[in-house]
Amino acid sequence: MAANIITTEDLEEFRIKLLSEIKDLLVTNGRIGIDQWIKSGQVMNKLEISPGTLQNFRINGTIPFSKLGGIIYYDVEKINEILENNEIDFKGKAA
Repeated sequence: MAANIITTEDLEEFRIKLLSEIKDLLVTNGRIGIDQWIKSGQVMNKLEISPGTLQNFRINGTIPFSKLGGIIYYDVEKINEILENNEIDFKGKAA
């Protein structure tokens, strides 16, 4: 019986391929969206707000969020919707 030797490089290559295939399956089946979820720092940069303001937005329900393992995530599409719904026209009136 012939013995096959599996190296660390073989295992790393297998891991990369497996993760890539799982990601492709999830994306094609609509289970996840690439870059759909962003973290607090990205939201603060996008909206140009402080951590305290972002926390107030979470508390009063202005910005919906999900929390997983102590990390807070925000749906980019919902952030964009909030911005569009609160757009003010050039005359200073709400759109």
